[in-house]
Amino acid sequence: MNYSFETIGVIRSPYREKFGIPRQPSLVDARVTLELLPPYNQPDCVRGLEAFSHVWIHFVFHQTLARGWQPLVRPPRLGGNAKVGVFASRATHRPNPLGLSLVELVSVNTDGGATLELAGADLMDGTPVLDIKPYIPFVEARPDARGGFVDGPPSRLAVEWSERAGRQLASLAAPAGFAELVDQVLAQDPRPAYQDDPERVYGVSLYCYNVRFGIADGTARVLEILYADQN
Repeated sequence: MNYSFETIGVIRSPYREKFGIPRQPSLVDARVTLELLPPYNQPDCVRGLEAFSHVWIHFVFHQTLARGWQPLVRPPRLGGNAKVGVFASRATHRPNPLGLSLVELVSVNTDGGATLELAGADLMDGTPVLDIKPYIPFVEARPDARGGFVDGPPSRLAVEWSERAGRQLASLAAPAGFAELVDQVLAQDPRPAYQDDPERVYGVSLYCYNVRFGIADGTARVLEILYADQN
């Protein structure tokens, strides 16, 4: 059987591409906005939602639609070499490209529509949202549950800034908390599991900026910050 779904809202996020997005929600305190679309942006649709601290966001992996799926995938947590079944992973390339994220609900705004401010999100800018459900702790928090090969939070890298990057940061009209966002994103080590070249320079897009960095000896070093159109 086939089903069709409507987009109820769109995510506005500092993450402009897949590279750099945390592999799980709540690992980085990224703030995003969920803009509900008509007719789902009526204040009545979110009445009472402010009483909950967290919500489930059901969304579409919209940038993986054309790539199809495979029965086996290589989770980054296993080093990018070992394979598991697609249904034993949270890989983006799935038979139905659906994602699920648990995020903090910071605020509900119903002035001229309905928008949700969310924290701890792992969602790309422009992500289509299909549904929102409140998180209910007494049935959905299971501290005795097994986590399979995901046995705890990932290790974190140290992060340092070059003098050049520090000067550039001081001259930018960057959003509040931009430096902290960079630190948290790089501490997660966004590189693919198979890449470990200490001489390589990477770039991660956050807001309208491209943050250039390298990683060596367990430390991520911010090298420079460019506007996206300078690349």
